[in-house]
Amino acid sequence: MENFARLLKESWTLVEEDRERLSGHFYARLFLLDPALRGLFPVQMTGQGDRILEAIVTATQTVDDPESFDEYLRALGRDHRKFHVEASHYETMGVALLDALRSTTGDGWNLEYDQAWREAYASISARMLAGAAADDNPPFWHAEVLTHERHGPDTAVLTVRALQHPMTWQAGQYVSVEAPRHHPRVWRTYSVANAPNEENVLEFHVRTPAGAGWVSGALVRRTRPGDLLRVAAPMGSMTLDRASTRDILCVAGGVGLAPIKALVEELTRVNRTRWVHVFYGARRPEDLYGLPGLEKLVAAHPWLSVTPACSEDPGFDGELGDISEVVTRYGPWTTHDCYVSGSAAMVRATLRALAADDVPPDNIRYDTFGNL
Repeated sequence: MENFARLLKESWTLVEEDRERLSGHFYARLFLLDPALRGLFPVQMTGQGDRILEAIVTATQTVDDPESFDEYLRALGRDHRKFHVEASHYETMGVALLDALRSTTGDGWNLEYDQAWREAYASISARMLAGAAADDNPPFWHAEVLTHERHGPDTAVLTVRALQHPMTWQAGQYVSVEAPRHHPRVWRTYSVANAPNEENVLEFHVRTPAGAGWVSGALVRRTRPGDLLRVAAPMGSMTLDRASTRDILCVAGGVGLAPIKALVEELTRVNRTRWVHVFYGARRPEDLYGLPGLEKLVAAHPWLSVTPACSEDPGFDGELGDISEVVTRYGPWTTHDCYVSGSAAMVRATLRALAADDVPPDNIRYDTFGNL
């Protein structure tokens, strides 16, 4: 296994800096082999069409961790049902992947690399197919938008009710969402911002930069109560460790509050002995849209504390600075379970701060929007 993982990672360095070319080769070959597959992808492929290739590549980087490898791939197989991917498509994708790797690396490719990727892809596809076959749920749920609240020009909080079948998720997980009326076949992941409930209602916190399109732009600016979305199967492992007795640290930046809010809601149902400290940061006070809701929870639960912070408003009546810096002022956190959610930059900075505080890596779980 060690040599196998080494070959995969070593060969990946040959194409890592040329991912755009690799992607172009992969999809060109894929659609040449089976033109009907083009209809499963968005009209505009740039930035949105690479999800399947990215998932395959990510999977190859986990092969030296068999337990995570199996769990990740089975979940991935369940998730890819939303793309209408069938068993026969996996073989075609495998041929396209190997062709793309050979074409992109050129003379740097060798038989050892080729065999390693063949074996890796066979293992990946087998696990993904097993995960898909074992799932009795639909590939996705139709979901009706119930409420839609704007918070400034670029943020919205919306609730939806999943229709047809009961939907089961864990606090801290995320789902893929499609707005078929505006961007068909384009999916974007969002953390669920509330704990599971019998009403099948999910809450999402969505932020989109000014002028941005795709799913987030549609959800913030164009979605209204009564609209129908599609929501795919829950994924993610930033969930509560029910067996732990450690106190809990939660660090949220911006709309990264969503999974943290869900975790806190879950704790209001089950927690009796653990202190929970939430640090919630944003650039400006008006971006702390979720603070009033958190303060209501603090008033009702004496084990909960919330510390807000702003990084760009020196007049803010609270902690000043990046949330990763604020957290370090209140440490140490070495005996806590730590949950971190926010932008890639915010998560990176917080993970560095926790590492400097000697928090054991096994005690840290995180969620990020953007690549770390």
